[in-house]
Amino acid sequence: MVVKRKVRRARGRLPGGRRKSAPAAKARARRTTKFAPVLEQMDYLGKVAVEIIPEEDLRAKLERSRKTGRPLSVKAGFDPSAPDLHLGHTIIIRKLRHFQQLGHQIYFLIGDFTGRIGDPTGQSKTRPQLTEKQVRANARTYRDQIGALLDPRRTKVVLNNRWLGRMRAADFLRLASSYTVARMLEREDFSKRLGSHQPIGMHELFYPLVQAYDSVVLEADVELGGTDQKFNLLVGREIMRDWELEPQVVMTLPLLEGLDGVEKMSKSLGNYIALRDEPREMYGKVMSISDELMLRYYELCTDLTSSQITTLRSDLAGGSLHPRNVKADLARRIVSDFHGPAAARKAETHFERVHRERQTPDTIEEVHLPASDAPLALPRALVACGLAASVSEARRLIEQGGVSVDGKRISSVTAALQTGHPGGHLLQVGKRRFRRLVLS
Repeated sequence: MVVKRKVRRARGRLPGGRRKSAPAAKARARRTTKFAPVLEQMDYLGKVAVEIIPEEDLRAKLERSRKTGRPLSVKAGFDPSAPDLHLGHTIIIRKLRHFQQLGHQIYFLIGDFTGRIGDPTGQSKTRPQLTEKQVRANARTYRDQIGALLDPRRTKVVLNNRWLGRMRAADFLRLASSYTVARMLEREDFSKRLGSHQPIGMHELFYPLVQAYDSVVLEADVELGGTDQKFNLLVGREIMRDWELEPQVVMTLPLLEGLDGVEKMSKSLGNYIALRDEPREMYGKVMSISDELMLRYYELCTDLTSSQITTLRSDLAGGSLHPRNVKADLARRIVSDFHGPAAARKAETHFERVHRERQTPDTIEEVHLPASDAPLALPRALVACGLAASVSEARRLIEQGGVSVDGKRISSVTAALQTGHPGGHLLQVGKRRFRRLVLS
């Protein structure tokens, strides 16, 4: 059950009644590390951080860590609400890597329990809850995707259902007693919904509390999150005090604009670059961003130093570098991170051939569907070929002029494909996505 711990790293009883050492304490007790000077660590960790709350606490934790040889426990949580991580998530993952490179213990926390509640951050209405089966299926994909940036041997992947799933009603009441409704309603999205008479589910009020309890269990020294997570992360500081633990330092990081250059990168908005995108697709998406957004991606999605990015900006402004060449270098770097340099070179060659020379690819994936007497609606054909996630998205692509069939741009959402077409139909979405659809 949930009890107060009177000293840091003390043995305690977690939900479910099983006595154990806190995971963070056990990990740190097993090893000592020689750390870089604190000022050097602060400079490295501070790159792109929006806020460090409070900065003096992080400095003190690093000083103590350097004296004792014990690494800090650094946590970041990810709700498996969708199967794909995208480039926006890597801003936090890269910062985890920075802590890891400095010798600290990182925890990649998958919210297989909290994911079923659904993070209310930025929501104007109660979001639908996911089933346990959906959440677990999504969580399984995360382990594979983070290996490109994090050292798997030194990364602890933890799932919070391990402790939250064992909590009893009395444990949740104990947790709820540590925070007030008034403080919870100070949260901007809750106060807006309350003011506009939009419903707020009781389970949504629990989300920041159970996320904060993760920090209690892991005895986190630092928690990372996007700027939109600031409220949740600060709740963690308060809850840790209630368990008589030293409060975690909160580090907020910027949100990455999506391909449209306006909205936050998001799967629901379709403006994302998934970590599981194929190399050609990933390369092409990077090349589609605006010149203005390009340096933002360099800053947040690569390990170039601030001085290197300043030089890039100066050379672009002075005309000694062409934006297209700089963007191609960015695309190579990003694809290399997740697929390797060889795949990045092949993707670049493919892009040059298809886009600069206006040729179709050498190989195009074929999709075979059974023929029927009735023509196949083009929006449904795009979904069946994996060129659109839904019929509504396919219609939007057509209306925006982004769909061609056999080399001809289609502007009508009522267009349909006939069966018996020799060699099938060549479908194209945008400048880089092709499928050959055979109805037989």
